[in-house]
Amino acid sequence: MVLQSGSVGITIMGKTADLTVVQKTIIDTLHKEGKPQKVIAKEVGCSQSAVSKHINKKLCGREKCGRKRCTSSRDDRSLERIVRKRPFKSVGDFHKEWTEAGVSASRATTHRRILDMGFKCRIPLVKPLLNNKQRQKRLTWAKEKQTWSVAQWSKVLFSDESNFCISFGTQGPRVWSKNGEAHTAARRLKSSGKFPQSVLIWGAMSSAGVGPLCFIKSRVNAAVYQEILEHFMLPSTDELYGDPDFIFQQDLAPAHTAKSTKTWFNDRGITVLDWPANSPDLNPIENLWGIAKRKMRDMRPNNAEELKAAIEASWSSITPQQCHRLIASMPHCNEAVIAAKGAQTKY
Repeated sequence: MVLQSGSVGITIMGKTADLTVVQKTIIDTLHKEGKPQKVIAKEVGCSQSAVSKHINKKLCGREKCGRKRCTSSRDDRSLERIVRKRPFKSVGDFHKEWTEAGVSASRATTHRRILDMGFKCRIPLVKPLLNNKQRQKRLTWAKEKQTWSVAQWSKVLFSDESNFCISFGTQGPRVWSKNGEAHTAARRLKSSGKFPQSVLIWGAMSSAGVGPLCFIKSRVNAAVYQEILEHFMLPSTDELYGDPDFIFQQDLAPAHTAKSTKTWFNDRGITVLDWPANSPDLNPIENLWGIAKRKMRDMRPNNAEELKAAIEASWSSITPQQCHRLIASMPHCNEAVIAAKGAQTKY
């Protein structure tokens, strides 16, 4: 190995090594100044051949080695169409359908091509199904609220029920999708039921923080819901707002929209925010449920009392700053609904 004096080039057994980033930069600069290649080579400390190859964009280092690729770009495109058409299938199913189409490739090659395309095997997102009427109502709602500021959203007390289970069972089949595509195609979404059988909890949040939790032991009808409002929602407003100037948010569950519930709100002069159906992605408290459940991943309660204690500890650890950030995202959430023309969003 010989180092050339006054240069950064390295000569190994008569052959010039790959150019460094500094050398390439100097070559580009001198070439733009109109210097001949012989002068550039002497200045940089490498061979004139290396300079010529770099200027002509032919310097690519070591030649590619290994077996010749067994599939063409056309074959790869056909595999991508298969994966996009049936994203819930396994690699074995993709390989079988691909080979039946006349492509000669192993299962390992099939898996490798799928990964090269950017697909990953994920747990499918759970989103409510939306019909055309519901999408249109969501779009109309988002456009009406498009001018709302963060200060206006801060006056809203968001509420919701959520299910917490003692057992963290299997999460069902996985789905193949690329980054950013999890929310864009209905065939990649997993439909959710509205009333799964599990422990039910009611909670509320505002930009100032979270309110007390209510553990519901019976079926939620209008009477039970009004008891929750009386003993948990009203104390939450006193704690989080300190004045009656707030707007209450709830979804369109039957107990929430019952005539007696509407009368309960009217008698107390509480303004209820109009809300589109099947729209949990518009409610920032859904993110808090997710935060609370993630904090409980390492917990394995053995009974209802341990589960309740774990939930309360996780819920109480949520900070006002987290709540404020979620409320501040509402304008962006509205924009996402409008961009999706009322369909599901990433929120």
